[in-house]
Amino acid sequence: MVKSNILGNNKHILIIQLGDIGDVIWTIPTLKAVKTACPDVYLSVLLREHFGDLLREQPYLNKIFEVSRYRGNIFHKFMRQMQFINSLREVKFDIVIDLRSGDRGAIVAYLTGAPVRVSQYYSGVPFWRNAVFTHLLHPPLMKIRGAADQSLRIVRELGIDSTDTVPRLWISNKRKARAREILCNQGISDSLQFISVNPFSRWSYKEWSYDKWRDLIKWLWVEYGFSVVVVGAEEERSKATMFLKDYEGTVFNLAGMTNLGELSGILSLSALHVGVDSAAPHIAAAVGTPTVTIYGPSDWYDWAPVGDMHRVVLPDLECVPCQKKGCDGKGWSRCLEELTVTRVKKVIQESLEENLGSRIGYQK
Repeated sequence: MVKSNILGNNKHILIIQLGDIGDVIWTIPTLKAVKTACPDVYLSVLLREHFGDLLREQPYLNKIFEVSRYRGNIFHKFMRQMQFINSLREVKFDIVIDLRSGDRGAIVAYLTGAPVRVSQYYSGVPFWRNAVFTHLLHPPLMKIRGAADQSLRIVRELGIDSTDTVPRLWISNKRKARAREILCNQGISDSLQFISVNPFSRWSYKEWSYDKWRDLIKWLWVEYGFSVVVVGAEEERSKATMFLKDYEGTVFNLAGMTNLGELSGILSLSALHVGVDSAAPHIAAAVGTPTVTIYGPSDWYDWAPVGDMHRVVLPDLECVPCQKKGCDGKGWSRCLEELTVTRVKKVIQESLEENLGSRIGYQK
């Protein structure tokens, strides 16, 4: 068990979060809790490459490190990795906290040279993974529910108690101005209300039919007069282009045209975000934008944005959520195939009326 007085007078803390974008967002309450409890600490975070843009403006972070996939020959990769490790060791961290079970985070934690290295104990991992940490937290007998609590429970064992489990991304005026510039370059004026949409996921079994998305986008324009901004990662731009081919209506394709920081600024200007279970709903909720998220086989209970502004759409099947990678491992999910546009429209309508009220203009 990790002792609660471990923080002491330590001045440099590194938190390692090498998960996906959603994991980074749900780590924000943990980062904030550490800085609030220890305002004089030099707090750093280690993320995957390019994810640092999300947290670049957060006031409670002093330094962001990113691990990279280095290119070139073996010698070049080795030298770049050594340079990266040296940059970590130069800080002379007192405590390193790894929030995940992966090998890479454990190796980096050890190589920092920090005298105190904290993580959760994991079974079913290589024996050395747990051995590189000086302090291990044994998981509770009862399952922890809620994405934020997955990491908060670790720092609670360090004597840091926080009941604030809602991630909040601070968006500066500079970031909003950059977002407006990107929108303006695409012909979207400040006076144009828009809804952001993300139909894409890294995993096809989480996606909803593109034909149904087209129907939904048309309905948002005809019924409410909302333009739609499609967002997504760089590798999703070609899918977005094909998805919107020959589409007639006020829809703009920004997929692959922003980094994560710029995306957060754009989502902060959106009247509503509608998407599948992916990174965008987490970012949108964290910047204060209402969300409607379509869930299928994945578990919404732990990961969906929390609060009255946020809604989920669930297929009406007993097997939901099965937490499998699609039906029979075929990369698609029957529950999402059978989810109707009418059901999604109903939830969006409820969200618009609840969150925007008189600000939405009916086009009936």
